[in-house]
Amino acid sequence: MLCEQCKQAPATVHITQVVNDVRRETHLCEDCAEKAAGDIGSAWTGISFSKLLGGLLAPESMAGLASPSPATVGRCPNCGLTFADFRRLGHLGCSECHVVFSQQLEPVLRRIHGGTVHAGKIPARQAGPLKVRRELEGLRQELKEAIGKEDYERAAVLRDRIRLLERHRG
Repeated sequence: MLCEQCKQAPATVHITQVVNDVRRETHLCEDCAEKAAGDIGSAWTGISFSKLLGGLLAPESMAGLASPSPATVGRCPNCGLTFADFRRLGHLGCSECHVVFSQQLEPVLRRIHGGTVHAGKIPARQAGPLKVRRELEGLRQELKEAIGKEDYERAAVLRDRIRLLERHRG
């Protein structure tokens, strides 16, 4: 899609205005968007995803989080990125960075995504059986832990729940 004003550059900024229940969409390139910012009366120009993520990682937004221990501060041995660089840039340098900075990234990911485990998307046709299978896997793991802790009452409840799910599944 081309910019609606200059009709030359690709439109990378998409603005939706709703005034008196009338919706107006405008698609602009970055240059035209900067020029139009004064007309729109907003301060959104120059905001990119990396700047937004960098803002979420700013020291004031991380207040209350445990500061990283000296052992976790450093550079990625693969690309040389530091956590300070990540906070400034808003993205990791390579696949190793996730491992190197895992302690510092965990609270950030938890705050942004609500968790640290990728759940993915489930196709509608597979949702039922897949949910049951995942629940069974979780229950079996809990059962092992309960037996290991010698919490046999909890283990019996989990065993019965597993049997019930397997009967209905199968």
